[in-house]
Amino acid sequence: MEKVILVDKNDQVLGEMGKLEAHVKGELHRAISVFIVNTKGQWLLQQRAFNKYHSSGLWSNTCCSHPFPSEDSIEAANRRLREEMGMATGLKKIFDFTYKEALEDELTEHELDHVFIGQSDETPTPDADEVFAWKYIDFDQLDKEIIQNPDNYTVWFRKIYKRVNEYLNQ
Repeated sequence: MEKVILVDKNDQVLGEMGKLEAHVKGELHRAISVFIVNTKGQWLLQQRAFNKYHSSGLWSNTCCSHPFPSEDSIEAANRRLREEMGMATGLKKIFDFTYKEALEDELTEHELDHVFIGQSDETPTPDADEVFAWKYIDFDQLDKEIIQNPDNYTVWFRKIYKRVNEYLNQ
């Protein structure tokens, strides 16, 4: 059983719990989100596989997941970028954020999310069990799509994409 790291609001470790159980109970746990941008400034998005237990078929950032209990967040970010998208590049942590949102099937995302960014022109080779489709997109087009069809995007992505863009435009 895959476990997540339970944390308090200050990201201090409280213990661990099965991933599904944490989402059923809405327990605060550590997560990672990775954003890849190419040299043209386009964002690499993935459409989550339709077999995912939540947010299936929705568009989101390049990859996201949870660190294993014995793993730090940057290790998890690099691991998941390789596993989900078949890519490797230098990643930099840009911020943390906490959110709590109800999902389908009585699940709750309650995460303290460590957000990373990297640059790559590599063509992804995604894992079909994780990713249904992928695309590179300009921020302005992405912003229009989210405004027009917010339900096509994951809840966490909608919460942070503008903040990531602010970071990129510094």
